[in-house]
Parts: sequence; structure tokens; C-alpha cells
Amino acid sequence: MTLVAGSYEKFIWGFSLKTSKDQETQEKPFQALKPLFSYPSHNTCIKSIAVSGSVAVSGGADDTIKIYDLHTCSEVGTLVVHNGAINALSFYNLPSSPVSLPCNLLSGADDGTVCIYDTNPFVHLKSIVAHKRGVNDLAIHPSGRLALSVGRDLCLAMLNLVRGRRSFCCRLGGEATIVRYDTEGGKFFMVTEEKVSVHNSEDARLVFEMESQKRILCAVPSENKLLFTSGEDRCITAWDITSGTVAYSIDSAHSARVKGLVVLGNRHGNNTSDSPFLLASASSDGVIRVWDVRMAKKDKPTPLAEASTKSRLTCLAGSSNK
Repeated sequence: MTLVAGSYEKFIWGFSLKTSKDQETQEKPFQALKPLFSYPSHNTCIKSIAVSGSVAVSGGADDTIKIYDLHTCSEVGTLVVHNGAINALSFYNLPSSPVSLPCNLLSGADDGTVCIYDTNPFVHLKSIVAHKRGVNDLAIHPSGRLALSVGRDLCLAMLNLVRGRRSFCCRLGGEATIVRYDTEGGKFFMVTEEKVSVHNSEDARLVFEMESQKRILCAVPSENKLLFTSGEDRCITAWDITSGTVAYSIDSAHSARVKGLVVLGNRHGNNTSDSPFLLASASSDGVIRVWDVRMAKKDKPTPLAEASTKSRLTCLAGSSNK
């Protein structure tokens, strides 16, 4: 399992989650985050990151997208298409693919456009003018046929990825900073400040709203009908998306605001008790932690693994493929 983080200081950080054993006590195996690489990959701060299998990409305020091979821990290319900071990146993988190799990449930037790329090799295919102002975030439907984006023009846009054009746009009551589909594509979520609105994908109808105590900065869905959120409250909250209630939470998960969440580990229906369901989190004080959410119902759960980058982290992404 691999985690990749970006920072204000232009550095990209790579870690591998490994199972180790204490050589002195020979106790049972434990998890550890082993550093893979770290170097200044952009000229300015890194704004977004995406990982799929052995491929990673990062978007910076220098208007560029960097491409990395995680097998060799090296940078292998650069995409220069946008005329603005890259705020959102997302890979699309074919559901039938036996390995987690991306098929396409989408990027959203301050220039208001969403760009579509082929990933074998990385080639720019199309630019869609999605918003009048910058794109805050985007999400690809599991079918790969459409995507949603939210922008600073206070709008939600639907993008037809087959025809490569914007098919729908509506004005929102406020500026949404995060948009996500659930893992099945039947619902989507939008984050506005401390609120999360849950909508039906078919007609965009509002199902219900969930409200955190403070501003939400990151969100990620899981396969068991949960949505994990975190942000300025420094806690990790698991929301039940069928009822809109809090399933459980990890209080004081970090000492600073949380900027990234990644679901790792138990996927594709393998629900054996020996396969921990892992969640990684990154905070602006430079700390990355990995949690077993089965332990979240304890009074004070402790992370399985932890690493400190000593930098101001801005984003986090990861892959369960070794």
C-alpha cells in the first residue's frame, strides 16, 4: 500500500505501508510507514494529488501536472495544459481491469476548465470550459461516462465525458469546495463550509444534509455506505449515508487541521476479520497517520502507523496495490 502527499513547500512525499516485526522482542507484526521518496517536484506549492496503482500525479500552483512511476520512485513526465493552479485531479479505472491501472485522468484548475487525458501514454484529449471561475473539485462517476465539478462561480456542472462537453450547470446557494460520488454512483456529496449535502445522482434531488462542527476540508467515501470527513475540527467522522447520522468518529485524530483522507486496505468484498479496514489521514502539521477503523469505537484509538514530514501538507492520495 502506497501513500503520496503534497506540501506547501513544493515537496512531494511517498510512503509505503509495510508489515514489520520487532527484531528484539519478536512480537507480533506491526504496521510501519516506510519512506520511499521526497523532493521538490514543483516550483510552487502542491495543490492536488491522485494515485492509481503504480502511477501518481500531482498538480501545483505553477500550472503543471507532474507524473510519477511509483515502482521506480521517479518523475516520468509533465503535463502543461492549464493556465492556472491545478486544484483537482482524478483517475478513472475500468471496473473490469484486473489491476489498478488508470484509463483516463481528469484535471480541474483555476482557469475554469476541466481537461481529459489518456494515460497510456499520457496525452491531452480535450479541454472543457466547465466554470466561469476556478474549479474547486471534480468527481468521476463509476461508469466513466460523466463527471461533476464545483467551482468558485458558485455552480455545479455536469460533464459528458463521452462527447467531451458540459451538459448541465446550476447555481448553488454557496460555494462548494468538495464533490464526491459514492462507490456505487447512486449518490453524490457536496461540501459547503461545515455542511455536507447528499443528492441522488439520477435527478440531483437533495436527500438530506449533514453538518459538522467546523469547516470540512476533505472527504472520502467507503464501500460500506460510509462517508469519512475531516478538517478544522481535527477529528475524523464517519457518516452513515443511508441515514445521515454519525456512525462513529476518531476524536483529536491530529493536533492540527486535517487536509487529506484516503481509504485503504479491505476492498472488493473481502470482509475477513484478518483484513483490517484502513484509513489514512494527513494534517497541516506534516503528520500522516494510518488507522484501523474497527478500533474507532474505543475511547482513544491509536494509529497503526505514523510518519512526520515536518512540512505543511496540503493533500493526500493512496493506492492499495503494492
